[in-house]
Amino acid sequence: MDKVLELVFKGSQGKNTTLNVKNPKADVTKAEADTAMQELIEADVFDTAAGSLAAIKEARVRTTDVDILE
Repeated sequence: MDKVLELVFKGSQGKNTTLNVKNPKADVTKAEADTAMQELIEADVFDTAAGSLAAIKEARVRTTDVDILE
């Protein structure tokens, strides 16, 4: 089972952009994700197709199961 923390931001051009973090810690909280996202916004180090990161939209954990067919 693979887990990815998806950090979804509203970009400066009004579109959404998502940063994916593989293998987040099992007990990551909304407060921790929000704090990290706010720090990324304030650092202003990403330039995406949606523009710079402007606001927090949501954080979510996506879990994927992969079954190999034999």
